[in-house]
Amino acid sequence: MMPERYAELFRDESREHLATANDALLVLERGDDAARAIAELFRAVHSLKGMSAAMGYAAVAELAHACESLLSRLREEAIAVTPDVMDALFAAADALDEAVEAAIAGRDGAVDCSAVLQRLQSLAGESGDRTSGAAPDATREERREAMPGTPGAAAPAAAASDGSGGLEVRVGLDPQAPLAGARAVLVVRRAEALGQVTDLEPPLAALQAGEATAFRFHVRSAASPDEIERAIRSAGDVVSLEIAPATEPDAARPSGPVAGRAAAPRSVRVEARRLDALLDLAGELVIARGRLADAAAPHAADPQLRDALAHLSRLVGAMQDEVLSSRLVPVAQLFDRFPRLVRDTARLLGKEVVLELEGKDVHLDRSLLDEVGDPLVHLLRNALDHGVELPAEREAAGKPRAGRLVLSAARDRDTVLVRVADDGRGIDRARVRRRARELGLLDDDRPLTDAEIVRLVARAGFSTAERVTDVSGRGVGVDAVQTRMRALGGAVEIDSREGVGTTVTLRLPLTLAITRTVLARVGDEVYALPAGHVAATGELDAIPATTVRGEPVLLVADQPLPALDLRAVVGLPPSAAAGRELVVVESGERRVALVVDELLGQQDAVVKRFDRVRGALDCFSGATILGNGTPALIVDVGRLLTQGQS
Repeated sequence: MMPERYAELFRDESREHLATANDALLVLERGDDAARAIAELFRAVHSLKGMSAAMGYAAVAELAHACESLLSRLREEAIAVTPDVMDALFAAADALDEAVEAAIAGRDGAVDCSAVLQRLQSLAGESGDRTSGAAPDATREERREAMPGTPGAAAPAAAASDGSGGLEVRVGLDPQAPLAGARAVLVVRRAEALGQVTDLEPPLAALQAGEATAFRFHVRSAASPDEIERAIRSAGDVVSLEIAPATEPDAARPSGPVAGRAAAPRSVRVEARRLDALLDLAGELVIARGRLADAAAPHAADPQLRDALAHLSRLVGAMQDEVLSSRLVPVAQLFDRFPRLVRDTARLLGKEVVLELEGKDVHLDRSLLDEVGDPLVHLLRNALDHGVELPAEREAAGKPRAGRLVLSAARDRDTVLVRVADDGRGIDRARVRRRARELGLLDDDRPLTDAEIVRLVARAGFSTAERVTDVSGRGVGVDAVQTRMRALGGAVEIDSREGVGTTVTLRLPLTLAITRTVLARVGDEVYALPAGHVAATGELDAIPATTVRGEPVLLVADQPLPALDLRAVVGLPPSAAAGRELVVVESGERRVALVVDELLGQQDAVVKRFDRVRGALDCFSGATILGNGTPALIVDVGRLLTQGQS
């Protein structure tokens, strides 16, 4: 059956079932809806058991079966939900996660789950090693042979044909079954173990590819129809099965799929690297489109050329949108990993916390979703350790015993905002100031601004923790988050009030690959400003200027905004030339009037990441290629505004 064909699919499906199991465990532990939680747990574990058995991963199937037995006892109310039972189920979920990864790596059984198995069996009231009906003293290999749906399981020996046309078997699998292709092939293998299988429709290759959930074949066997039915149903997820005497010779039956039975595939799983390659090609097409448009500009009066360019532009734009859309996935795929993390960390710290997830249906580029996982782990652990107080401390402050932690996502124009908010103690400004003085970062006792507080807590190695623990205290949390966000072209914003709580916002682009930009010239260089951060543009000569506390300010739409000359940022001398322009850029609550020599229009920029050399300016997040083939740096607006308002 070539399990390697389905290993990645098995990994994805297993992770979904384990995420469901962990969510249900948390609900069961809270006691919100025990019956529903147990039912969800049972379904998830049962599906994982069937999948692992179909793949031949006996150790995973064995552990899932033991967990299923305990859940069955809970569902029948033969035993109660106790702390011991919950601990055993959480341990089983962790062990299943490890066992799945080991099995996919070709090391099925390498993870020692014996202690977890014995604990589950003891709580379920089982004695010995009763896994899957095997004898108490059965070896692992014997249990594997007894496991339904496992390659190598015992089956009646095939008998010689009796000369008749045999039996016609029609099988329908559950269209929603995980690993439907593997199950279809397993059905055929089960039948082949009983006799000679011929006239398979659709062919085996189509079944392996998951192109059909309904198929038929002839089998010639001395086994009875009941034996054949039991063998086929042992593959799992068989929703319809018809066994009848064959009415025509095999050779006379037309080939092709069974009429009305073959199900058209509803979706196709594609490796991430293929989508990455497709996106790179789409990006190169965007660049080529820009260069072609520039080259054709002198001939713009030609109507045929103009129409062809417009048609090409629409096609490239549509392709770009489709490729980007194919990479977007709901943040739920990331968020669903964290309830278990929060629960375990809170227990380790002796705290009570309720985690709320909001905006799980917001979509984000798959590559960004992978990159933002570790930063969110840092932020959640910091919130639990430094933000949320101990229950007694919260009660003394007039707060509920259980802290509130909110992980949310929301769209904001061309960006996605991912927030971690807690209702804890907030940033202790006095402690931050004291620690900064100890490290030689401050030499006076003046009050710190919000921007200065953020810069200090985000400084590498800076921590106010009095001791290093398994959770935090090494000063790498916020710094690691900010470094990762800058590498992704995003920004970090922190809002904290003592005694009320802290909110950390990650501002992310929708995709890492292509973004709309506003091009600005300074001297002989062109820079790209992400359009999502551009609020307005205008001519500098038409904007009133003044000073506030000695700093230059421009009155844009009667609103005073700090002025920042991009020439000064990149190290060019000031310019008194007429006709200079400005761009109002914003990130979060901060806005600045950025002065440039000239605005050149907008362009879709294919973002190229680069490694910053030592001593280079750190206000750029990447580079792009302009329509004329020259490079341009992409401005990191969040970083630029932080520097401009320091």
